[in-house]
Amino acid sequence: MRIEDLRGSIPEEFIGAATSQGIKELTPPQELAVGNGLLDGKNFVIAAPTASGKTLIAEMAMIKSVMSGRRKAVYVAPMRALVSEKYEDFKKSYPKLKIAMSIGDLDSLDHWLAEYDIILASTEKLDSLIRHGADWLEGIGCIVFDEVHMLDDAGRGPTLEILMSRLKRICREAQIIALSATVGNANEMAEWFKAELIESDYRPVLLEKGIELNSLVYYGDREEKLLGTHKLPELRITQDTLEKKKQILIFYSTKRNAESGAEKLGEVVLPYLTENEKEELKNLSKKILHALDRPTAQCEKLARSIEKGVAFHHGGLVNEQRRIVEDSFREGLIKAIGSTTTLALGVNMPAHTVVVRDTSRYSEGEGSARISVNEVTQLFGRAGRPKYDDYGRALLIAKSRGEINDLYERYIAAELEPVVSKLGVLPILRTHVLAFIAERFLTTEESILAFLGETLYGYQYSSMSEMRTIIRDILEELIKWGFLEKKGSVYATTKIGARVSELYIDPLSARWIIDSLMKERDDIANLFMITNTVEMRPYVKSTDDAAEAFLHYQYMLNNTSVDYDSEELLFYDPVKPMSTAMMLYGWMNERTEQDLTKAFSTTPGAVFSKITNADWLLYAATELGKLSRVNTRQLLELRIRLKYGIKKELADLVRLQQVGRVRARLMYNNGIKGVADLRKEGSGQAVERLFGKEISKRIMEQVSKS
Repeated sequence: MRIEDLRGSIPEEFIGAATSQGIKELTPPQELAVGNGLLDGKNFVIAAPTASGKTLIAEMAMIKSVMSGRRKAVYVAPMRALVSEKYEDFKKSYPKLKIAMSIGDLDSLDHWLAEYDIILASTEKLDSLIRHGADWLEGIGCIVFDEVHMLDDAGRGPTLEILMSRLKRICREAQIIALSATVGNANEMAEWFKAELIESDYRPVLLEKGIELNSLVYYGDREEKLLGTHKLPELRITQDTLEKKKQILIFYSTKRNAESGAEKLGEVVLPYLTENEKEELKNLSKKILHALDRPTAQCEKLARSIEKGVAFHHGGLVNEQRRIVEDSFREGLIKAIGSTTTLALGVNMPAHTVVVRDTSRYSEGEGSARISVNEVTQLFGRAGRPKYDDYGRALLIAKSRGEINDLYERYIAAELEPVVSKLGVLPILRTHVLAFIAERFLTTEESILAFLGETLYGYQYSSMSEMRTIIRDILEELIKWGFLEKKGSVYATTKIGARVSELYIDPLSARWIIDSLMKERDDIANLFMITNTVEMRPYVKSTDDAAEAFLHYQYMLNNTSVDYDSEELLFYDPVKPMSTAMMLYGWMNERTEQDLTKAFSTTPGAVFSKITNADWLLYAATELGKLSRVNTRQLLELRIRLKYGIKKELADLVRLQQVGRVRARLMYNNGIKGVADLRKEGSGQAVERLFGKEISKRIMEQVSKS
């Protein structure tokens, strides 16, 4: 079916946007969806490979809702990066529509969203908006849930499952579209959703899956001899890919492996670069190096790799570095990337060849375990670039002939695993039960159980007896902690319980913070208060200094309602949150990023992620402190210092734009102790000597206006 054939049944804006992107024909999954009632408002579960056109199916439904039905469309995804990417796509395709993205402050109602046609939001943000009573939800005509295989993820899945179930209730007239590339039980998902199922194995680019051993690739029915000379498997595959003038993604199990892999790849890639490419990569390397005020060892390592046409990609990169790497790979300038699985989560980063080098991964709770068929399939889905490649190549690496058959049967010939609800766990449900009651959405044990019976958990496990026990335990715990009260069979939140729900933190964390606020606290104790929470996990590596410091602060664990011997805190080690507290303490005492990453065996991205989380938790602690009638001035000061990474004496100077921790320290050390000193005669010349005319001008203009 041609796009033109849709004229009359879908708004012209969609046809114009599709044709401007060079889309003339519908793919088989798209044609099936249209033929089965997509444009008539039916619900759909779309289970089809990466690049098969799932997003365009959702786009058709969203634009029909907005333009023809005059009702909002909402797109929801588990990852902020994916939401951001789709937002940019929609803004470009539909410049006349009011399109908004909401992924930020979890304690904000964002009233302004009521004025927008299309809203793109992260799972947690939309869940938070519901908790805050967003009044535009009933005006939604279409909801798209992307990457719904994440229901199987113990971390993100429960919130997604609750959100999907709630919106089915709240937005009863809305069309719901669920998208995924890896759902082994798509039929069951569609039945739960009361939706039409479109299941397809269509890919616009043929995908060849194989196993490499000793420079040969085994595809099941044939073998391929790799070009090149290198003995190390992933380097030989890289040589072969570059000989074909293509790009490669190699997935590793850890950040360290991804970095060391990228270093090795650089020696292979460098000879394939043109002189122009080398020059461009030098400029790119400088941008990477100076993404932070002071380059860290990781910055230097990434910059060196990029000069050779290679990058590594993982959660430890800061946002600017991640953006540069992704854009440069899409443009073809970077030829190879060594990555953790961060690149498999929805972001559009295809390559001709994908290698999954590691099929096992270590975790603290389970030790070393095989990764799932679903995850390998997600990684394989990055292979093959539409419009550029005739075929994509996805490879595993065997260590022996015997392992070839094992890998083939386990990952290539195997069926996808079913998506299974992860909702039936006490700590996961606790925060949602409190939210149900806070919003008066559900206020009795029976109504909570009835709602949970509508979730995927309820659909997959017909018996709710175990869930009843979990819910009773949660309700008793929340009453004990002072967040709920009960009158007859009806539950209601206390004032502080309602605020905990709004703050979007685990009630366990909130109870710990409230207990800690009643104790004597210095800066380190305050930091331990916020790091010893669910939200700050995973912690940085334990250090000897942290172990010693904990001896002075172990009193914080006394006289608290939190049971640190409970089953859910089985792997609890207080030195780990203390290590994270010590890292943050170092930051606010002006230790450099490079020093911190080395001392705590972490990455710049992880440091800034922890700073962001800590800022949110300090805000939450301040709000809880107000309700507990505790003086919060110390927390407010700490929040400013942590945000900027400064000692107390620089707080006045960092209020100025263009002045961060480094410039503030230079000014202070040169006699400019605060904004008042900038009003003194000759201060402008002093600032100019430090930073040059342009920056000096911007700083002094602010002083003259104040």
